[in-house]
Amino acid sequence: MTVARRPRWLPDPEQGETSFVGDILRSETVGGTVALVAALVALVWANIDLSSYDHLRHVHLGPLSIEHWAADGALAIFFFVAGLELKRELLVGSLRRPADAAVPVVAAICGVAVPALVFVVVNHGTDNLGGWAIPAATDIAFALAILAVVGSALPAPLRAFLLTLAVVDDLIVIVVIAVFYTSSIHLGGLLVAALASTVYAVLQWRRVRSSLVYVPVAVVAWAGMYQSGVHATIAGVVLGLLTRVLPDEGETRSPAERLEHRLTPISATLAVPFFALMSAGVPLAGGVGVLQHPLVLGVVLALVVGKPVGVLGGSWLLTRFTRAELNAGLLWRDLFGVAVVAGVGFTVSLLVSDLAFVGTQREQAKTGVLLASFIAGLAAAVVLGRRNRRHRDA
Repeated sequence: MTVARRPRWLPDPEQGETSFVGDILRSETVGGTVALVAALVALVWANIDLSSYDHLRHVHLGPLSIEHWAADGALAIFFFVAGLELKRELLVGSLRRPADAAVPVVAAICGVAVPALVFVVVNHGTDNLGGWAIPAATDIAFALAILAVVGSALPAPLRAFLLTLAVVDDLIVIVVIAVFYTSSIHLGGLLVAALASTVYAVLQWRRVRSSLVYVPVAVVAWAGMYQSGVHATIAGVVLGLLTRVLPDEGETRSPAERLEHRLTPISATLAVPFFALMSAGVPLAGGVGVLQHPLVLGVVLALVVGKPVGVLGGSWLLTRFTRAELNAGLLWRDLFGVAVVAGVGFTVSLLVSDLAFVGTQREQAKTGVLLASFIAGLAAAVVLGRRNRRHRDA
């Protein structure tokens, strides 16, 4: 007699997207290492000679300073790749069937809400509340790099869970940036961005392949978004979501796959490290005394404590009170390691720090992000390393 099995609520790593996930893991591992080196260089430089570091950031190249080129230009590439990944996951990947994606999606939502709540509680009564979204994001490059380095024997569904969580996490933060960190909107620029995006969509529909056509259209969309007052990286997300994911008959790869193949190395090893170099340079003074500042303490507690509680708590509540269940290859002790590594914020957390604050508050917020990411990364390496040894010896 055949026994009916309860539905799995995580993607099956043996079907569909396994090679894609593997490619992303390999690329992001390299990117995470390069970005970490860039961040360390920025930290050392800023604490040895802050004036020269600040001078370089404020040098203008054309219409923008180098600092703004990093945050608005380089990260637009990063978010374009994120948009490609998101659409791919929605159509052919782990988000294709809501039943498969339920647990990591709920984990991502709770992993945004709980850290925000922790931050607000710690900073209640101060003027720091504008930074509530700083601990919202998981840095996919560093998180996957840690998992790949210390987790060679961990179950494959764990990697799929983390990738899904990080993609949904990015989507939520993208919406947050567009809605809550846009002070004013200039309709002219927004109209230009919308028209350029429409042209891009039509070109995709007409199966145009030449980059000589797409690059100018993308630049116009980016410039229009920048002029509109909405953060320019949103243009990257929009164009990524408009890119065709499903290959036509006779095509070996879709446009999204070709673009990911070309741009992921650029995003991982150039764009994100460039942003890290221009953003992570904050003067560190006071040792553990920096935790006396509510802003620093709020970011650290939100990422190191709130993020794991949100991810793990959301997953447990869903499986406890619905028919959802973890993939058969996962244990809660494995998921705890992923919940800890989700506390590595870094790239997008630094970006939100730039958008939320200026001056001393911005330096404090970034100090909290760097400190929290270091603690979460170290703790995750320990937890996942122990689980990896258990799986390897089993």
